[in-house]
This record gives sequence, C-alpha cells and structure tokens, in this order.
Amino acid sequence: MIVLALDTAGVDCAAAVYDSGRNTMLGEASDMIGKGHAEHLIGIVDRALDQAGVTLSHIDRLAVTIGPGSFTGIRVGVAAARGFALSLNVPAVGVTSLEVMAAAQREKTPGRAVLAAMDAKRNEIYLQPFAADGSPLDEPRALDIADAQAFAAGFDGEITGSATPLLKRGADGDHANRFPISIVARLGAAASPDAGKPKPLYLRGPDAKPQAGYAIARRV
Repeated sequence: MIVLALDTAGVDCAAAVYDSGRNTMLGEASDMIGKGHAEHLIGIVDRALDQAGVTLSHIDRLAVTIGPGSFTGIRVGVAAARGFALSLNVPAVGVTSLEVMAAAQREKTPGRAVLAAMDAKRNEIYLQPFAADGSPLDEPRALDIADAQAFAAGFDGEITGSATPLLKRGADGDHANRFPISIVARLGAAASPDAGKPKPLYLRGPDAKPQAGYAIARRV
C-alpha cells in the first residue's frame, strides 16, 4: 500500500510517500514555514511525489495530522487530505499530533510509557498518555496547568512535548512539538479507515472570536 502523508498541524508543512508493504519511505519533503500552509502544501506534495518517483495515481491511502495544533494549519491539511482522497477514490485516515509525538519518543526510549504534552498557552496543556506498546491509556484532553501537573506527577513513564518543562522539574534540552512526517505515514498505514473521514481535533475553541456589539443592523 502506498500512503501519502500530510502534516500542517504545526510550524512545518510536510508530505511523505510511504510503501507499507516494503516498510520503506519513498519520498519526503518538509519546510518549516510557521504560517501559510495553504500556499505551500501542493508544492510540498509535488516534491515528495517527485522524490518517490510516483504520481498521485499510485496512492492507495491518505494520512493527515488532525491536531491538536494550529487551527488554520489543521483545517488546511484535513481539507487537502479529504480532497485528494475524494478525487483518487481512496480512503483517508487521521492521525493525532499527540500519538505522533508519543511514537517519536518511543523510538528513543522503547519499552516505556509516554505522556505526550503540548503547551496550549492560556494556562492549558493538551495531553494524552500512551502505553509502552503505543496504545492510548486515555482520551486526549485539555487540562489547566495545575491539573496537568498533578496527572504527570503520578505518571510512570517518559514525558515529551513543549509542555515538558511545565510538568517535569529540571527538564532541559529541546522540547518543541515534533510531528515527524515519516511517523505520520507509518501510523496512517496502520490505522483503520473504518473510523471515517479525518476531522480536526481542536480540544478547545478558536482564539479568534467575532467581536460582540459590532453587528450591523439588518435593514428591512
């Protein structure tokens, strides 16, 4: 099965082509752009396809990060994945950014449970615990920092992600949120398409809200 994986949930705009039958990454392309995923994604996909030596007609499945992460970026990636899947008549699956982070950590510390934790700002942390085999121990959720610290204090395993310094005393090093596109592809290949079309996982409402009191009166 040839999987086209997309990630626009964070600062990166990334795509990869993965052959699950041979467990081989055929092509990858990624740029750290921060914003502007909609303008860059198609070019990134073209680069990954060119490196893999395949065309869209060879793709058997789409995989995409569905969040939590950048609200705008997530919408761009999910819409693109669903659009590609519809035009190619192939399934699309969603992969959460938290499970990608946990899988990346397990590659560094195999045999250990992992708590994926993202600093969501506004005194909140997105987190989800995973067993050593990668299975989720609970649903992803947003907690205030105090509750997240209490949860982490009783967790026996590794902590990964940008919220690590808030949850682990003395944490040092790079704790950025990383969503390696190769891991997105592998998780997407293993996911069941029976879960339905990918949809955004936000965990909370958007920061931008309509201003109250500025509605223009309707004229009849």
